[in-house]
Amino acid sequence: MSEGAHMTEPNVAASIESGSPSAIPPEELAVLTDDIIAALKTVYDPEIPVDIYELGLIYRVDVSDDRDVLIDMTLTAPGCPVAGTMPEMVADAVRSVEGVGDVKVNMTFDPPWDAGMMSDEARVALNMF
Repeated sequence: MSEGAHMTEPNVAASIESGSPSAIPPEELAVLTDDIIAALKTVYDPEIPVDIYELGLIYRVDVSDDRDVLIDMTLTAPGCPVAGTMPEMVADAVRSVEGVGDVKVNMTFDPPWDAGMMSDEARVALNMF
């Protein structure tokens, strides 16, 4: 997939990509992007009162021309107790977005997550300023 529209949040490395040229009209891709981000923000790490998007756990989100979604994400630590369930929680949240096709979540620990990946919103919520 070639690079398409980008979503940016402070200290969050993620992108929404589609084919070039995309079969998805730009306005529709923008709405889909916003809806996917909103869905990701409904998923929380059970040990941290901040959503996974603001924590910086989402590394990449690709949207194909068929509206299938591929997500690369990490956890705060490889031994996190939700390692087995978090990918399905994320996939279920994104599947709930109208217009999304198939959803696949890849877990990666490269690069390893660190607190510098959190957004300012997450830092405020965790008193980490």
